[in-house]
Amino acid sequence: MKKTERIANLALAGLTLAPLVVKVDSNVNVILTACLTVYVGCYRSVKPTPPAETMSNEHAMRFPFVGSAMLLSLFLLFKFLSKDLVNAVLTGYFFLLGIVALSATLLPSIKRFLPKHWNEDLIVWHFPYFRSLEIEFTKSQIVAAIPGTFFCAWYVLQKHWLANNILGLAFCIQGIEMLSLGSFKTGAILLAGLFVYDIFWVFFTPVMVSVAKSFDAPIKLLFPTADSARPFSMLGLGDIVIPGIFVALALRFDVSRGKQPQYFKSAFLGYTAGLVLTIIVMNWFQAAQPALLYIVPCVIGFLAAHCIWNADVKQLLEFDESKTAKSSQEESDAKSSKKVE
Repeated sequence: MKKTERIANLALAGLTLAPLVVKVDSNVNVILTACLTVYVGCYRSVKPTPPAETMSNEHAMRFPFVGSAMLLSLFLLFKFLSKDLVNAVLTGYFFLLGIVALSATLLPSIKRFLPKHWNEDLIVWHFPYFRSLEIEFTKSQIVAAIPGTFFCAWYVLQKHWLANNILGLAFCIQGIEMLSLGSFKTGAILLAGLFVYDIFWVFFTPVMVSVAKSFDAPIKLLFPTADSARPFSMLGLGDIVIPGIFVALALRFDVSRGKQPQYFKSAFLGYTAGLVLTIIVMNWFQAAQPALLYIVPCVIGFLAAHCIWNADVKQLLEFDESKTAKSSQEESDAKSSKKVE
């Protein structure tokens, strides 16, 4: 882990805990927390080998429609069923999901202090009565899951905003780290679709805001304010993860070329500018804003302008992580066959 990454991790942890002891302006908190989360997730997404599975153009086109169906389903559930019942079921689901996300986020820091074979030797556990179903894990993952389990239990019992935020940050970091768009074309399709999705559900219907307020689960970050009438400012996890995976792709593009992170810097600067613009407009109109309305044009615009300036448009559009993964797999297979010979 580089020095800047360590500083970003420590800054994110400190900023998350800071409102417990000092007053932190909610607007500044939103911007810094989101930007630090994207930064941390992007650098964690850089792996020795390219991701084996990437999003296709077809999946990117369908994503806004799938998201709309899920959002509308949640709205109807909250409207026709007991809010407490729906939230109880969702709390159970996020309890299990939170253990997985939090343990995966803590694992790189924990496994450095554990024996090497704890990190490498796999344990295979078969489900009783369903022997075909199995789970693979290491002893290190079990150790990382222990604090994750206790923390998620605290979240379920207290529903404290700090517990909500830490789980939300773990989901964001894991999402940016694990999800791959594959290419900038796919990323542009996804961001353009969700740009329209966010505008429609926020400006033209009450669905998005209603679900966000009713959904008592870590799908949003909560930032304490000094206003008793509005105790928390909110930022949806999607406003971090969706642009974050595009910014992470820019970083991996830089790494694949063996160069310093130049396009990552422009994409990251675009994300920061879009988020700042969102906060300015939100405070100006005193109304909820679709953050992707401002973030998407800034991220794509900053990256496109930088790319055009450097005359790297062709290389950027031809970049495809799925092809890189296949070629690296073929190289490793060729090396292993030579060893056998």
